[in-house]
Amino acid sequence: MRFGLFGTGPWAHDVHGPALAAHPDAELVGVWGRDPAKAGALAKTLQARPYDEVDALIADVEAVAVALPPDVQAPIALRAARAGRHLLLDKPVSLALDDADAILAEATGRGLASLVFFTNRFRPVVQDFLQDAAATPWFGGRAVWHASIFEGRSPYGASPWRRERGGLWDIGPHALSLLLPVLGDVDRVSAMAGPHDTTSVLLHHVDGPVSTMSLTLDAPPDAVGFETVLYGPTGPVPVPGSSEPVVDAFGAAIGELVRQAAGGGVPGHPCDLRLGRDVVAILAAADTARVDGTVVPVSATAPPATG
Repeated sequence: MRFGLFGTGPWAHDVHGPALAAHPDAELVGVWGRDPAKAGALAKTLQARPYDEVDALIADVEAVAVALPPDVQAPIALRAARAGRHLLLDKPVSLALDDADAILAEATGRGLASLVFFTNRFRPVVQDFLQDAAATPWFGGRAVWHASIFEGRSPYGASPWRRERGGLWDIGPHALSLLLPVLGDVDRVSAMAGPHDTTSVLLHHVDGPVSTMSLTLDAPPDAVGFETVLYGPTGPVPVPGSSEPVVDAFGAAIGELVRQAAGGGVPGHPCDLRLGRDVVAILAAADTARVDGTVVPVSATAPPATG
C-alpha cells in the first residue's frame, strides 16, 4: 500500500517514518510537513519524496499516516477521506467532536479502512490481556497516568497544544483505550482540576461500571508513573505494561490497516475511527465538566454512515 506521511516532528521522525519505510506491506511515497526544510530532510532520510502541497501527496497515495497536532491532523484527515484514502491517524483524532464526526462519517460512507494509533492496543501482551478480560464482569477501573514532559529534555515539552490541553487530551486517550474495551461505552462524566495541572475524571459506563482517571503532563519528576487497574470479582487486576518498541507497535498498526483495507474497510478494527471519535466525545465532555463543575452526558453513539 502506498503511504504518504504527514508530519516531521519527533513522532514522525522516530516512529511513523522508520516503521513505514521498513514495513513489507507499505511503500512510503512522500513526506509533507509545515516546515518544508524539515520535510525535505526527513524525506531524504527515509528515501522518499518531499511534498510542498497536502493535496498533491494525497493524490499520489492510497493511505495517509498522520503525525501532527490534532487541530492540524483533522482537516488533513478529512481531505484524505474525501479523496478516498485510507487513514492511519494519531490520537486524539481532533480537538472538536464535530471534526471527529465529519471524518468518521466520510470514511464510513466511503468504506475506507481507518485506524487510530493507541500505542498499547497494538502490543501483543496488552491485546491478549484485553481479549481475555472482556469475559469478566468488571465493576470499575482506575487509570493513573502522570507524566512530566515540561522539565528535562522531553521532545514533546515544546508542543503548544500539549501545554494548552494537558494530560486530559494527550494521555487521556491512551488510558481510555484500555478502559473502554472491558468496561464499555461511557454515557456521562464529571471532572475536576487539581495541582500540577492534573485532571481527575469520573466516568460512568453504560452497563454500570464506574472508573476514574488521574492525568497530567506536569507531574514532579519523582512522581511520574503509569498504571491502569481493573476491579472485578477477584479483586484489582493491573493491565500489563509492555517494553516493546513503539516502532514495532506502529508496524503492527500498518499491517492491520492494510489487512482492513483488503477486506473492504467495513466492519472495522476495534481501534478504528469509531473508537477515535468516541474518545474525543468523552474528552470534550470531561473538559466541559471540569470547567462547569457539573455531570456532563457523553454523545458516545457514532453518527450514521453517509454517502
